[in-house]
Amino acid sequence: MLTRRLEPEVMDTAEDARDYDTMDHSTVNRVFVDDLLTFRSRTRESSDRRLTTSATEEIAFPFLNVLDVGTGTALIPIELCCREVACRVTAIDLAAEMLKLADLNITRADLASRIQAERIDAKHMPYAVGAFDAVISNSIVHHIPKPRAVFTEMLRVLRPSGVLFVRDLLRPQSLAEVDHLVATYAGRENAHSQQLFRESLHAALSLAEVRELTAACGISASAVQQSSDRHWTLAWRK
Repeated sequence: MLTRRLEPEVMDTAEDARDYDTMDHSTVNRVFVDDLLTFRSRTRESSDRRLTTSATEEIAFPFLNVLDVGTGTALIPIELCCREVACRVTAIDLAAEMLKLADLNITRADLASRIQAERIDAKHMPYAVGAFDAVISNSIVHHIPKPRAVFTEMLRVLRPSGVLFVRDLLRPQSLAEVDHLVATYAGRENAHSQQLFRESLHAALSLAEVRELTAACGISASAVQQSSDRHWTLAWRK
């Protein structure tokens, strides 16, 4: 296993934001929202606070108030709002340059009445306990040197029976695997975008590290699974 090598916590240059926004995230974002909604509809609460799934039981659980942690340029909130008519999303990020593009994307999608982008540090959120029906996050954890603070805050603002759905990169086992993933998923991007992806893979956590962090927050290890050749996913109902 490669040693974790941290990258900047905040991607806050105009070049970073532009290259991130122009990369093709459409499939990843669509799958993220597909999996989130599937999880929401097929889970029920169990007495020991763990998730269980049922092929025959589907629970209508409206996402009326959603928090997206580390929204970047707000592409996932836009994807979600195009599916979930009732939901409203608070989309937070610490990178001002990312949020400039987020506001543009939200306006272009005609979703300014349903998505509010805010410059907030995920380690110290100003929201009340239990403020959100769902807390979601895609690819923010690997940016945080000590991610437990972010998990703690996400749990604090999630209401009882709310859904926590977090996905991020897995740290590869070797440099050869890093090279393979960069070539496979960023091979058509420019050199700077490829370097951003490479650095993110080096900064990512292993599955064991994620499970250790979430266990410390009271979340069963079974809620964290490898979900692709480069991702882990935490799917849990509080």
